[in-house]
Amino acid sequence: MSEAIIPVILCGGSGTRLWPRSRAAKPKPFLPLVGDSTLFEATIARCGAQAGFGPPIVVTGRAHLDHVEAQLGGMAEASIIVEPAAKNTAAAIALAALRLPEDAVMLVCPSDHHIADCDAFTGAARAAAALAREGWLVSFGIEAKAPETGFGYLRRGESIGDFGFRVAQFVEKPDFERAKAFLAEGVYAWNGGIFAFRVKDFLEELAAHRPAIAQAVGASVAQGREADRRFHPDAAAFDRVEGESVDYAVMENTARAAMVPADMGWSDIGNWPAL
Repeated sequence: MSEAIIPVILCGGSGTRLWPRSRAAKPKPFLPLVGDSTLFEATIARCGAQAGFGPPIVVTGRAHLDHVEAQLGGMAEASIIVEPAAKNTAAAIALAALRLPEDAVMLVCPSDHHIADCDAFTGAARAAAALAREGWLVSFGIEAKAPETGFGYLRRGESIGDFGFRVAQFVEKPDFERAKAFLAEGVYAWNGGIFAFRVKDFLEELAAHRPAIAQAVGASVAQGREADRRFHPDAAAFDRVEGESVDYAVMENTARAAMVPADMGWSDIGNWPAL
């Protein structure tokens, strides 16, 4: 079994949150908003082989395929899954999982986040992977620096080993007063949408809690086709998928939810003030 962590880069977006700079034809991941690299290029760079990561899988739609391939450049080992339609993160992650060995550890990363401290990111990824190899489904708990109302929160439960905790509760985006109370209590972290799990554990939980999604994605992969480094799931089968986030479909339902704290200069750059 390979110890390498497989980055699964979710790459899409409708280009609305940083309009007019970001547009549907070229949304936020493909723009150089922080420094000279685009957010997508920075995501790929911090998940490199030198840090213990395996070849990345990028999940994207047809509309963004040219941008993805241009910004991957000569990275021949990367593979691309071309979603026939946007069906949210549970299905996108399942597509990647079904293209990997069952014991592989996936690190699911959005392609449009900024992370200032790459060493802290790598440390959190290794801690999350260690928990994932024990059967946990792990979220990065981003250290909450302010009473933000635009993020979901994770409530920390009892510790697991040296670096992880059970997730005691997933909390929806709070109002300002509740967010201030979370910050004061000191046991809440932002849910940054970065996850680590073994392929077999994720697929098992998806099948248990969202069997229709698991079945439709499985059929789309079984009937899909490869072309060079691209994989095209079957569009008709994938059309039966009901779009749902991985948070709602799996993470809030599993009894194996864990978190690793991550203080890594993270921002989802969700609007112009954040940038």
